[in-house]
Amino acid sequence: MKWRVVNSGINHAAENMAVDEAILRAHASGEAPPTIRFYGWQPAAMSIGYFQKAADEVNIDKCRTAGIDVVRRLTGGRAVLHDAELTYSVVVRADYPLIPATITASYRYFSAGLLAGLNKLGIEAQMSIPRAAYGQTRHRPASAACFDAPSHYEITAQGRKLAGSAQVRKDGVILQHGSILLTFNPVQVAALLNLPSLEMQNSVAAILAKRAVSVKEILGREITWESACQAMITSFGAALGVELESGRLSDQEQAVAAELVTTKYSCDSWNLLR
Repeated sequence: MKWRVVNSGINHAAENMAVDEAILRAHASGEAPPTIRFYGWQPAAMSIGYFQKAADEVNIDKCRTAGIDVVRRLTGGRAVLHDAELTYSVVVRADYPLIPATITASYRYFSAGLLAGLNKLGIEAQMSIPRAAYGQTRHRPASAACFDAPSHYEITAQGRKLAGSAQVRKDGVILQHGSILLTFNPVQVAALLNLPSLEMQNSVAAILAKRAVSVKEILGREITWESACQAMITSFGAALGVELESGRLSDQEQAVAAELVTTKYSCDSWNLLR
């Protein structure tokens, strides 16, 4: 079976999360093929992991004052500031023949696509293998921010985290999505977290600067969203051993996404659920 690849362009936070869920539902019901999607964010948004306590870890008032959307993801993990980045999502049945049986191994499988796209951009990146796998002590996350530590088989470059991913499995279907940093502002991220003092903000910002890296910093020049997206579309499928076919969302997927924007992802009852 061919996989569908969708370039959704730049959208607001509620639409981005709603479309991911709409594709998951359509694929679970057999109405959509396995899908890889690429998208961006406008305005910038802070996404909160499904299990995070929003007000405890993110300064909601600061986000709203700054015009930054706040949205809760279906997936777990820590808070991510989505701004100058390329975001990807993959939706495929967990029993698809090429998908490894374990969650950790599936991260490794999908990360191969990210590595191929980054290589197309001229970036030598690696999959992170946490030190704990070798009996060594890992550094503990310093904050609620995703990019202050890599997880199993996430993407690093120059020893720092370049792409972060999160996954959920629902109705027999995997949804994995993640962020590839085109540029990165650790001071801004730290300022939007719910930290007790300016001193703590500065400390977290310094840690983020040491632990995360962007495409711009690696290459010494800016890469446009469109260029990064095209590199991924060109390289992702072959690295996963699948054939990609350019496609669009069905009318039904668009209708479900529009409903989810209104009834879920634009609502505090979901976004501030915890």
